[in-house]
Amino acid sequence: MTRTDAWGFATGTPATAPDDRGRGPETAEPGHAVHPTAGTRTAEPTAAVRRSAHRRAEDDPQRTARAALTRILEPGDETAGRWLRERGPVALWHTLSDDTADPPAGATPAKIAGLRLRAGRARPTADLDAITALGGRFVCPGDNEWPGQLDDLGDARPVGLWVRGTGNLRLWALRSVAVVGARACTDYGAHLATTLGAGLADRGWTVVSGAAYGVDGAAHRGALAADGATVAVMASGVDYAYPRGHTELIDRIAEQGLVVAELPPGDHPTRSRFIQRNRVIAALTRGTVVVEAELRSGSLVTARRALALGRFTMGMPGPVTSGLSAGVHQLLRGEAAVVTDADEVIELVGSIGDLAPEQEGPTRIRDLLDPVASRVLEALPARGSTDIAHLAQEAGTPRDVTRSKLFELLSLGFVQRCGERWELARRAETTDGSRRGGP
Repeated sequence: MTRTDAWGFATGTPATAPDDRGRGPETAEPGHAVHPTAGTRTAEPTAAVRRSAHRRAEDDPQRTARAALTRILEPGDETAGRWLRERGPVALWHTLSDDTADPPAGATPAKIAGLRLRAGRARPTADLDAITALGGRFVCPGDNEWPGQLDDLGDARPVGLWVRGTGNLRLWALRSVAVVGARACTDYGAHLATTLGAGLADRGWTVVSGAAYGVDGAAHRGALAADGATVAVMASGVDYAYPRGHTELIDRIAEQGLVVAELPPGDHPTRSRFIQRNRVIAALTRGTVVVEAELRSGSLVTARRALALGRFTMGMPGPVTSGLSAGVHQLLRGEAAVVTDADEVIELVGSIGDLAPEQEGPTRIRDLLDPVASRVLEALPARGSTDIAHLAQEAGTPRDVTRSKLFELLSLGFVQRCGERWELARRAETTDGSRRGGP
């Protein structure tokens, strides 16, 4: 396979999207429960599914080892990531599974003891069965579908990713933007996130978020409403809907988009896993937009991680009196860019030429006057009238030029003639240039 760069723009043959196999039964073993999402039935995998998983385990021991390690290691553990880089997945799994094996260099007895307790419950074949039954797959570094930009995380790179959905994660991530923000967002924040998600999706960009309440959910719904691509990065297993109130939304994302997790099927979220999930969102996308965030917010963690990774960091401003916008405003005082819509986001993260339309105020008829006509018009008194001689003196223009410009202004409705004198027409000019009233 030909090597690719961090964003996959390479000479390698892109992986084709997996077939839409639909959602199948789920599996559970004693002491290794799988928590199904609403609307799915819990059942044992078929014999064919089990045989397929066992063949994968025999044919690809590294994939099986990585699947086991996702059950053993915590996401974002850089020490364990270093062990994985130095030893390889198979050797590390065997080291953590064998109480008599020499521990990795620098490992504390307490850490090794804890990891070996977890290794005792690792059932990688069952986990691979479970993801297959869900119509998903386990994506590892080096696979055609692996997003190369995740390698920017170094030793904090995910061991692998469990994926539900038929889209190709690597291809979708090439044009992706993270939209994150407050869970307890205002109606203003929800509106911004929804319209931003829809706008990005409508322009062919993938919307990535964490499926949480508030801004995350609004961004996903906006993308789905536009019939676009969206990716939910979970802090749990891909079959463990959290928050529970978003079970239906997460299922819909799995059907139309992708649900991605570092944790194996059935695993539950914790506070630290939410924080570590943010690094994946930041690394996976070309830029992160924060829509409403308090001064202490996980969304700011995502934005700052994106900034540290060299990604674009953006914020949508809100009322200065709103505590839910205080974190965004603090971010904007640093290195984040102000954005107000999808066009402005794409101008930053997109290719050369993806420019947002220039924002201009309404054009008035008076703006179209030439400089001399404007000067003559401004020389007319606000009240009352004046003659051409006085007006030419005030405007600093010759009498014949002044007379000519006055007749132009008369035809446009700016002035009116009263015998040999001239005065401003009594008219009202609206922002669209239409007239109300008259002389």
